[in-house]
Amino acid sequence: MSQPLERLQELRQQIRHHEERYYIHNAPEISDEEFDRLLHELEQLEAEYPDLVTPDSPTQRVAGRPIEGFETVEHVAPMLSLDNAYNDEELLAFDERVRKGAGLGDAPVAYVAELKIDGLSIALTYENGRLVRGATRGDGTRGENVTANVRAIKTIPLSLRDSPAGTFEVRGEVYLPRASFERMNRERDAEGEPVFMNPRNAAAGTMRNLDPAMVAKRRLSAFVYQLVLPPNQPPPRLRRSAEALRAKAEGGSHEANLVKSNLVASGSDSNLLASGFSRKETRHSDMLAQLAKWGLPVERHYCKCSGITDVLEFCRKWADARRDLEFDTDGVVIKVDDLALRDRLGTTAKFPRWATAFKFPAQQAHTKLLAIRVNVGRTGANTPYAVLEPVLVAGSTISMATLHNAEDIERKDIREGDTVVIEKAGDVIPRVVAPVLSLRPEDSRKWEMPTECAACGSDLARDEDEVVWRCENTSCPARLRRSLEHFASRSAMNIEGLGESLVDQLIELGLVRDFGDLYALTTAELENLVVTPREPRSDRAVPRKLGKVGRNVVEQIDRSRKNDLSRLVYALGIRHIGEKAAATIARHLRTMEAILDAPIERLQAVPDVGPVVAASVRAFADETHNRALIAKLAAAGVNMASQQPPPDVAALGAFSGKTFVLTGTLPTMTREEATAEIERRGGKVSGSVSRKTSYVVVGADAGTKLEKARELGVQTLTEEEFRTLIIKAAS
Repeated sequence: MSQPLERLQELRQQIRHHEERYYIHNAPEISDEEFDRLLHELEQLEAEYPDLVTPDSPTQRVAGRPIEGFETVEHVAPMLSLDNAYNDEELLAFDERVRKGAGLGDAPVAYVAELKIDGLSIALTYENGRLVRGATRGDGTRGENVTANVRAIKTIPLSLRDSPAGTFEVRGEVYLPRASFERMNRERDAEGEPVFMNPRNAAAGTMRNLDPAMVAKRRLSAFVYQLVLPPNQPPPRLRRSAEALRAKAEGGSHEANLVKSNLVASGSDSNLLASGFSRKETRHSDMLAQLAKWGLPVERHYCKCSGITDVLEFCRKWADARRDLEFDTDGVVIKVDDLALRDRLGTTAKFPRWATAFKFPAQQAHTKLLAIRVNVGRTGANTPYAVLEPVLVAGSTISMATLHNAEDIERKDIREGDTVVIEKAGDVIPRVVAPVLSLRPEDSRKWEMPTECAACGSDLARDEDEVVWRCENTSCPARLRRSLEHFASRSAMNIEGLGESLVDQLIELGLVRDFGDLYALTTAELENLVVTPREPRSDRAVPRKLGKVGRNVVEQIDRSRKNDLSRLVYALGIRHIGEKAAATIARHLRTMEAILDAPIERLQAVPDVGPVVAASVRAFADETHNRALIAKLAAAGVNMASQQPPPDVAALGAFSGKTFVLTGTLPTMTREEATAEIERRGGKVSGSVSRKTSYVVVGADAGTKLEKARELGVQTLTEEEFRTLIIKAAS
C-alpha cells in the first residue's frame, strides 16, 4: 500500500503546484494535456484505492449532488465596511485624521495601497492548513456557508503549503475575470438566456447558485487580503524558515520581527495580537507576503507607501492603468501598514479608522436611449429605467441604466430616442446623466409616468413628501417573489427552508400567487415537487424531488399560523413598518380587524406612530386586494390577535419606565429576543444612549454606544447580568 500512497501524495503535490502556477501566477510550466494526464492518473488511483481519498485532494473540488440550501454561519470577527474617499482632498483628510488619532503631528504614516477588487467578499476558514469553510459577508456578522462553491474555485487552495497549525480565517474577494465574463455572456446569449450586467453581479449570482459544478464551469477566481484569528487563540504555528534560523544566529532580534510579521493578522481587534510578540513593528505588507507564501492568491500590484503622497500617486496611476487588468477594479483600498497603530486608531460602529476606499471617477459614454420602461420592486415601487443601445463603459457592456424616478426624468428632460450620456456611478451602477440636446430627434415627445402598475394594473399612489410611485397591491405578480421571501424571513413569519429558489419554483408552477396560498400547500405537493435548474448545468446534475425538505417546509408553514400578530403585521411588508412599529401597533390595537379599521387619528395615537406610518397603514388597509388577502390568511387559520400583554398591563411590568440600549452581539440571544423580553416587562428599547438611559446591554464587538455609556455613567450589563435582571423581574 505504501507505493500507491506515495504516488498519490506525489501526484497531489504536483497538481497543486501546477494549479498555482496556472491559476494564481498565470505562468504555466506544462501543457494542458500534460496537466490532464496527471489529473487522470490521480483519479484512476483514487478510484482503485477509495480509502486513500482525502478532502483536500484536487479531485474533490466539485463532488456530490447540488446542495439543498445555504446555512447561516457566524464570522470570527465582524466584516466591517470601508468609508469612501472620492478625490484627493478626501484622501488628504483621511490621512490627517489618522495622524491626529495617532498623535503623530506632521510625521508621515506608512500605508499599503491595494487595488479594490470588484467582486463578492468571502471569508475562508483553514484548520491545520486545510480549507474547512467558505462564507459570504452577509450582514457583516453572519454570512451564508458556501463551502461547496468555494471549493470549486481553483485559485483557492484546498490545503496550504507548510500547513500552519491552528484555525484561522482568511478574507478576500471572489470575482469573475473579464474573459470568463465575456465568454459566459456569449454562451447565455446564444442559448436565449438573459446576459449579466457586469462581472460583479455575475460573481455574486454564481456564488449563490446551489450547484458547485456551475461555479467551476464559470471559472470564478479570488484574491485574499486579510488574516483573522478566532478570539483568544494564538496565531498559527509555522515551520521556521532558513531565513529565520539565520536571523537567530545573528542575534535573534530579526527573527522575532520576521516571525511576528508572518503570524500576526491584519485586523482591528486586539485579539489578533500574536502572544509573546510586541506588535509595534508588525506590518500588513508582511502579512500579505506570508499569505502568498502559503499558496493563497494575493493581488500582486499592492504597494507599500511611505506617506499619503505615494498613495495619491498610486491612485492616479491606476485610474487609467486598470483598463489593462484581467479583472474589474473600482478603486484603491488604503490601509495603515503598522498593525499596532491600527489598534490605537480602532474602529467606529461601521468602519475601521485605519482604512478607506478611494473610488475611481466614473467613466462616461454616449449611446441611444431606445425605451423607458418601469420596474416593480418588493415594496411596490414603480421605478423607471432606460433600455439602451449597448455601449462599453468602464470595462463592461451596458444595455440598461437607472433613471431614478419620474421627477428626475422630467427635470433632465430625458426622452425616448435621445442620445444620452451614460456613466457608472462608483464604477458599479450605470445611470443616465443627461440627454445630448443637439442630437435630439425633431419628433421627440416628453415621457410621462404611467398611472397604473406596470405589472398588475392597480392604481399607483405617491406620498406628498416622496417622488416614488407605488402599487399598494401586495399580490402584484412583480412584487410577489421578493414579498414572499420577506414574509418567510426569520424576523417575520420565520418559515425556514422557504428560500429564493423554492419561492421561484412555487411561483413558476402557479402553486403560490399570494401569501395565503402558502397555507394551502400540502406535504405531498412539496415532497414530490421536482426542483429543476434555472440555468444550464453540467451533465452530472439531475432534477430531484424535494422529499424531506418539502415536508419540513410544510411543517414550518403550519407552525407559523400560531405566530403573534406583530410578526404578521411586519411580514405583510407594509411600507415604513419595521419590526418595532409592527410590535407596537399589534400590542396597542390587539387585532388585525382593529388595525385595518383604525382611522389615521387612532393610528397616530399609538406611541411612536407618526403621520407617515399611520398614512402607510391606512393606504394598505384601503386597498381591496389587501383586505381579501387578510381574509384568506384568517380563513387558513393564521393568528390575527396579539399574544402580548396589553399596554396597560405592560406598563405595570418590572421594567416600566426603564429604557434599555442594546449594543454588540450577545452570545446566546438575538436583538429581537432581547427586545421582546424588555418590552414584555414594560420596558423600552432605544437606539441611542442618553442620560435618560437606564441600562446598556453589552455584547461582543460593542461600538460607540458603550463608550457613550461610560462617558455618561450609565449602568452596563453583560448578557448574564441582563438575564439575572429578567429572572428577578419575574419573581
